[in-house]
This record gives sequence, C-alpha cells and structure tokens, in this order.
Amino acid sequence: MKRRESRYNGVLIVNKPQDFTSFDVVAKLRGILHERRIGHGGTLDPMATGVLPVFVGGATKAADMAAAQAKEYVAGFALGHATDTQDSTGTETAHSDKRAALSDVQAAVDAMCGEQMQLPPMYSAVKVDGKRLYDLARKGVEVERTPRPITVHEAELLSFDEQAQAGRLRFVCSKGTYVRTLIHDLGEGLGTYAVMTALQRTMSGRYTLEQSHTLEEIQRAADADEIEGLMLPTDSLFAAYPAVSIDDYGYERAQNGAFITPQHVTDMPMQAGTLCRVYYQGEFWMLGRVDRLDRGGLALFYEKRFR
Repeated sequence: MKRRESRYNGVLIVNKPQDFTSFDVVAKLRGILHERRIGHGGTLDPMATGVLPVFVGGATKAADMAAAQAKEYVAGFALGHATDTQDSTGTETAHSDKRAALSDVQAAVDAMCGEQMQLPPMYSAVKVDGKRLYDLARKGVEVERTPRPITVHEAELLSFDEQAQAGRLRFVCSKGTYVRTLIHDLGEGLGTYAVMTALQRTMSGRYTLEQSHTLEEIQRAADADEIEGLMLPTDSLFAAYPAVSIDDYGYERAQNGAFITPQHVTDMPMQAGTLCRVYYQGEFWMLGRVDRLDRGGLALFYEKRFR
C-alpha cells in the first residue's frame, strides 16, 4: 500500500515540558498534526526541559543527524548527597557533611573539559544484552557497564552558593553525554557527593531555546491552521554546509545514486570530504559529499536524500 503523502515536512523546535518523555512529545504531536511520520533529534530525561528538535514528514530522515550534534545544557546541582538516579528525583543512597569552597568547585569544573570515558548510569536507556538499563535498575538489578567516549567541549560554573552547597553549571557536550553523570563525577572529584537538581537543554546543534515553542503554542497554531509558520525547513539543520545546485542531468544521476561531475553542479566546493546542501530547481533535495573519483578529479556523491 502506498504511503500517504505527509501534509507537513520540516522541523518543529519544541520546548519540552518537565515530566514529559521525548516519546510523549512525539505522541502528542502525532495527535496535534495528524501525522505519523514524526521523530525527535535527541532524547531528554523526563525531568529535563528545553530544546527538542522534532522532525516531521520527509524531514524524519534527518533526525539521526540532529541527535549526533553537540548539545548545550544548563543544570542545577547540589553537593553532599547521592541518589540511585544521580538526580534529585531518586532515592538517597549516601550523604556527606564535607563542604566545598567556591575555589575548589571552580577548579573541578575547569578540569572537566575534553575527551573522556563516561560510565552510563543504571537509570538510562542504554541497552545491555538487549535490556534497557532503567528496566533492570527498577528491578534492583545492577549490571556491569562499558564506559563510552564522550567530549565535553565547554564547562562553566555559572554560580555556587557555599552556604547552600548548590549551584548552576553550563555544559556543551557530545552525543550520548549524561549531564547527571558529569555532576555525579564532579562530586566524587570534590571528595563528596553530588546530584543534578534541574536540567534545561538550551541548544541542540544550531537550534536554540529562542526558536522553540511550547506544546500549547503548537496546539493553538494547529487549531488556526498556522503550523507552517512555526516549522523550519529541513535544510536549516545543515545551514553550516555550503549550498550547491544540480541541473537536470545531475538530478537524474542523483536519483540513481550516481556521482555528479562538476560541470553539472553550480558552486561545487573543490575540496574532498566537503558535505553540501544540494538543491534542484530551488528545492532542497539531498546532502552530497565532494570526493575523489577513482580515475582522478572530484565529483559530488550522494550522501542522504530528504525527498
């Protein structure tokens, strides 16, 4: 059976409310938009709020690429106790009366940047032997986990109250980073414990909190048939890549997954490995990659199609 053509194609930047899972947001939008082809670009914990890019229609093919981009977070933290979930929603498992000075916290945060290995928390969606860790954790089962490589691009202490032993942090980090685990590790580095008390994603790739919309705003726009006014085009995800255009012959070759030589590409960069936004007749059609031909010279190769 032929799939129904999507009414909408593009990206909705949702300001995810607290106590919603990312899947809850997708399910809600399927009802609001009457569209099944919807996916999100990076999971947020239920306690978290903020930027959740949601991809609709043909744009769903870009969701995995959005999930792979760096994210920015602002997080609250408190020192002196630990929980089974590494955040304030969990059950306390340890307590310490040791107090940290502002200078010590600042030095510890400054040391958090760079490539590192992170052990996924038990309360996470990571799978071990086909089972979600959080499902095992809820049964009281703890299993051996394999540390995974992450990168903390930026770590900033926004505030710290020595009396309350609590503060706020900003992180820019790679895909798969658990901010609550960063905070847990911060506590260990200070010789005490730490939990995350709040989390807001303020940026996902190029998408910012200022571009986001609440579910209530999206519902009102749908009721007024004004959803297109909130939706960003799919190519907004790739705005950092150079734009090229292909002619009719190039379009035919691209449809068959064949490379396209420079004479059929307008403004093609002449550097191997460059990813490009590819347009045909003014419409974004695919991502292409400039690469070398076996016989020498450069050409544009098919990378991923969005139409």
